[in-house]
Amino acid sequence: MYLPKQFNHPEHAATIMREHPFASLVTTDDSGFPFVTHLPLKLVEEGGQPACILGHCARGNPLWGYLQQRPQALACFLGPQAYMSPKVYSDLQRVPTWCYLAVQARVQARLLEGEEAKDALLKQLISDHEPPYAAQWRSLPEDYASKMLQAIAAFELRVIDLQCSVKLNQHRPEAHAAMHAAYAAGHDQEQALAMWMKRLGMV
Repeated sequence: MYLPKQFNHPEHAATIMREHPFASLVTTDDSGFPFVTHLPLKLVEEGGQPACILGHCARGNPLWGYLQQRPQALACFLGPQAYMSPKVYSDLQRVPTWCYLAVQARVQARLLEGEEAKDALLKQLISDHEPPYAAQWRSLPEDYASKMLQAIAAFELRVIDLQCSVKLNQHRPEAHAAMHAAYAAGHDQEQALAMWMKRLGMV
Protein backbone atom coordinates (compact mmCIF):
# COMPACT_ATOMS: atom_id res chain seq x y z
CA MET A 1 0.00 0.00 0.00
CA TYR A 2 1.24 3.48 -0.86
CA LEU A 3 1.13 5.13 2.55
CA PRO A 4 2.40 8.72 3.01
CA LYS A 5 3.16 9.40 6.67
CA GLN A 6 0.35 11.97 7.06
CA PHE A 7 -2.21 9.29 6.23
CA ASN A 8 -0.67 6.47 8.31
CA HIS A 9 -3.11 5.75 11.16
CA PRO A 10 -2.74 2.14 12.38
CA GLU A 11 -4.62 3.04 15.56
CA HIS A 12 -7.85 3.21 13.53
CA ALA A 13 -7.43 -0.12 11.73
CA ALA A 14 -9.58 -2.18 14.09
CA THR A 15 -12.44 0.34 13.93
CA ILE A 16 -12.44 0.32 10.13
CA MET A 17 -12.32 -3.48 10.01
CA ARG A 18 -15.21 -3.81 12.46
CA GLU A 19 -17.38 -1.16 10.80
CA HIS A 20 -16.71 -2.44 7.26
CA PRO A 21 -16.43 -6.24 7.54
CA PHE A 22 -17.12 -7.00 3.86
CA ALA A 23 -13.57 -7.46 2.60
CA SER A 24 -11.51 -8.62 -0.36
CA LEU A 25 -9.26 -11.58 0.39
CA VAL A 26 -6.42 -11.87 -2.11
CA THR A 27 -4.77 -15.25 -2.63
CA THR A 28 -3.08 -16.78 -5.69
CA ASP A 29 -4.41 -19.51 -7.92
CA ASP A 30 -2.41 -22.49 -9.14
CA SER A 31 -0.92 -20.44 -11.99
CA GLY A 32 0.29 -17.72 -9.60
CA PHE A 33 -2.35 -15.20 -10.68
CA PRO A 34 -4.17 -13.21 -7.95
CA PHE A 35 -7.50 -14.71 -6.92
CA VAL A 36 -9.80 -12.23 -5.16
CA THR A 37 -12.69 -13.35 -2.97
CA HIS A 38 -15.23 -10.83 -1.65
CA LEU A 39 -16.67 -11.97 1.67
CA PRO A 40 -17.54 -10.87 5.22
CA LEU A 41 -14.74 -11.33 7.73
CA LYS A 42 -14.84 -11.26 11.52
CA LEU A 43 -12.09 -9.38 13.36
CA VAL A 44 -10.77 -10.82 16.64
CA GLU A 45 -8.73 -8.47 18.80
CA GLU A 46 -6.13 -9.13 21.48
CA GLY A 47 -5.25 -6.26 23.77
CA GLY A 48 -7.26 -3.89 21.60
CA GLN A 49 -5.22 -4.74 18.52
CA PRO A 50 -6.21 -6.75 15.41
CA ALA A 51 -4.94 -10.29 16.04
CA CYS A 52 -6.78 -12.61 13.69
CA ILE A 53 -9.67 -12.67 11.25
CA LEU A 54 -12.27 -15.39 10.88
CA GLY A 55 -14.10 -16.28 7.69
CA HIS A 56 -15.69 -19.02 5.64
CA CYS A 57 -16.58 -19.83 2.07
CA ALA A 58 -18.51 -22.46 0.14
CA ARG A 59 -16.73 -25.78 -0.33
CA GLY A 60 -17.11 -25.25 -4.06
CA ASN A 61 -15.01 -22.08 -3.86
CA PRO A 62 -11.34 -22.84 -4.67
CA LEU A 63 -10.32 -20.22 -2.10
CA TRP A 64 -9.98 -22.71 0.73
CA GLY A 65 -7.69 -24.92 -1.33
CA TYR A 66 -5.49 -21.97 -2.23
CA LEU A 67 -5.27 -21.01 1.46
CA GLN A 68 -4.31 -24.58 2.31
CA GLN A 69 -1.58 -24.72 -0.34
CA ARG A 70 -0.32 -21.13 0.02
CA PRO A 71 -1.32 -19.90 3.49
CA GLN A 72 -0.16 -16.29 3.19
CA ALA A 73 -2.80 -13.91 1.85
CA LEU A 74 -3.87 -10.27 1.92
CA ALA A 75 -7.16 -9.12 3.47
CA CYS A 76 -8.31 -5.69 2.27
CA PHE A 77 -10.99 -3.62 4.00
CA LEU A 78 -12.36 -0.44 2.40
CA GLY A 79 -14.09 2.16 4.54
CA PRO A 80 -15.98 5.22 3.33
CA GLN A 81 -14.64 6.91 0.21
CA ALA A 82 -15.66 9.86 -1.94
CA TYR A 83 -14.54 12.50 -4.43
CA MET A 84 -13.46 15.92 -3.20
CA SER A 85 -13.74 18.99 -5.42
CA PRO A 86 -10.94 21.60 -5.53
CA LYS A 87 -13.67 24.16 -4.81
CA VAL A 88 -12.92 23.70 -1.11
CA TYR A 89 -9.73 25.73 -1.62
CA SER A 90 -9.64 29.50 -1.77
CA ASP A 91 -7.20 29.57 -4.72
CA LEU A 92 -7.63 28.05 -8.19
CA GLN A 93 -4.28 26.27 -8.51
CA ARG A 94 -5.67 23.04 -7.07
CA VAL A 95 -6.84 19.70 -8.44
CA PRO A 96 -9.56 17.21 -7.40
CA THR A 97 -8.75 14.34 -5.07
CA TRP A 98 -10.35 11.25 -3.58
CA CYS A 99 -10.55 10.67 0.15
CA TYR A 100 -10.81 7.17 1.62
CA LEU A 101 -10.10 4.84 4.51
CA ALA A 102 -8.47 1.46 3.86
CA VAL A 103 -6.82 -1.38 5.75
CA GLN A 104 -4.57 -4.10 4.36
CA ALA A 105 -3.68 -7.05 6.56
CA ARG A 106 -1.08 -9.61 5.59
CA VAL A 107 -2.29 -12.87 7.08
CA GLN A 108 -1.29 -16.47 7.68
CA ALA A 109 -4.20 -18.84 7.09
CA ARG A 110 -5.21 -21.96 9.00
CA LEU A 111 -8.24 -24.06 8.09
CA LEU A 112 -10.68 -24.80 10.91
CA GLU A 113 -11.71 -28.44 10.88
CA GLY A 114 -14.80 -30.03 12.35
CA GLU A 115 -18.41 -29.01 12.74
CA GLU A 116 -17.89 -27.62 16.25
CA ALA A 117 -15.30 -25.07 15.07
CA LYS A 118 -17.43 -24.07 12.09
CA ASP A 119 -20.52 -23.70 14.26
CA ALA A 120 -18.64 -21.47 16.71
CA LEU A 121 -17.49 -19.25 13.84
CA LEU A 122 -21.00 -18.95 12.41
CA LYS A 123 -22.40 -18.05 15.82
CA GLN A 124 -19.92 -15.17 16.04
CA LEU A 125 -21.04 -13.88 12.65
CA ILE A 126 -24.69 -14.22 13.65
CA SER A 127 -23.97 -12.31 16.85
CA ASP A 128 -22.45 -9.47 14.82
CA HIS A 129 -25.07 -9.21 12.10
CA GLU A 130 -28.40 -10.67 13.27
CA PRO A 131 -28.47 -11.85 16.90
CA PRO A 132 -32.16 -12.88 16.82
CA TYR A 133 -31.32 -15.43 14.11
CA ALA A 134 -29.28 -17.43 16.65
CA ALA A 135 -32.43 -19.08 18.03
CA GLN A 136 -33.52 -20.12 14.52
CA TRP A 137 -30.05 -21.55 13.75
CA ARG A 138 -30.12 -23.59 16.97
CA SER A 139 -33.60 -24.91 16.18
CA LEU A 140 -32.76 -26.22 12.70
CA PRO A 141 -32.94 -30.03 12.30
CA GLU A 142 -29.62 -31.59 13.20
CA ASP A 143 -29.16 -33.29 9.84
CA TYR A 144 -29.90 -30.04 7.97
CA ALA A 145 -27.46 -28.01 10.10
CA SER A 146 -24.81 -30.70 9.68
CA LYS A 147 -25.27 -30.60 5.91
CA MET A 148 -24.89 -26.81 5.90
CA LEU A 149 -21.70 -27.04 7.98
CA GLN A 150 -20.24 -29.68 5.68
CA ALA A 151 -20.89 -27.37 2.72
CA ILE A 152 -18.52 -24.66 3.97
CA ALA A 153 -14.81 -24.31 4.64
CA ALA A 154 -13.88 -22.15 7.63
CA PHE A 155 -10.55 -20.49 8.28
CA GLU A 156 -8.59 -18.34 10.69
CA LEU A 157 -6.31 -15.63 9.30
CA ARG A 158 -3.59 -14.66 11.76
CA VAL A 159 -2.52 -11.03 11.22
CA ILE A 160 1.24 -10.80 10.67
CA ASP A 161 1.42 -7.25 9.28
CA LEU A 162 -1.07 -4.42 9.00
CA GLN A 163 -1.31 -1.08 7.21
CA CYS A 164 -4.03 1.53 7.60
CA SER A 165 -4.55 4.58 5.42
CA VAL A 166 -6.87 7.37 6.54
CA LYS A 167 -6.63 9.85 3.66
CA LEU A 168 -8.60 12.97 4.52
CA ASN A 169 -6.20 15.67 3.34
CA GLN A 170 -4.89 16.14 6.86
CA HIS A 171 -1.97 18.11 5.37
CA ARG A 172 -4.34 20.82 3.99
CA PRO A 173 -5.79 22.34 7.18
CA GLU A 174 -6.78 25.53 5.38
CA ALA A 175 -9.51 23.56 3.58
CA HIS A 176 -10.76 21.38 6.44
CA ALA A 177 -13.79 23.49 7.34
CA ALA A 178 -14.96 23.67 3.71
CA MET A 179 -14.25 19.95 3.17
CA HIS A 180 -16.26 19.01 6.22
CA ALA A 181 -19.19 21.20 5.19
CA ALA A 182 -19.20 19.70 1.69
CA TYR A 183 -19.04 16.12 2.94
CA ALA A 184 -21.61 16.67 5.71
CA ALA A 185 -24.13 17.89 3.10
CA GLY A 186 -23.45 14.98 0.73
CA HIS A 187 -24.47 11.34 0.30
CA ASP A 188 -23.91 8.53 2.83
CA GLN A 189 -20.25 7.93 1.95
CA GLU A 190 -19.47 11.64 2.16
CA GLN A 191 -21.28 11.99 5.48
CA ALA A 192 -19.25 9.09 6.85
CA LEU A 193 -16.05 10.91 5.85
CA ALA A 194 -17.32 14.06 7.59
CA MET A 195 -17.76 11.97 10.74
CA TRP A 196 -14.18 10.69 10.43
CA MET A 197 -12.89 14.25 10.09
CA LYS A 198 -14.48 14.92 13.48
CA ARG A 199 -13.00 11.71 14.92
CA LEU A 200 -9.54 12.90 13.90
CA GLY A 201 -10.14 16.36 15.38
CA MET A 202 -9.81 18.06 12.00
CA VAL A 203 -12.85 20.29 12.62
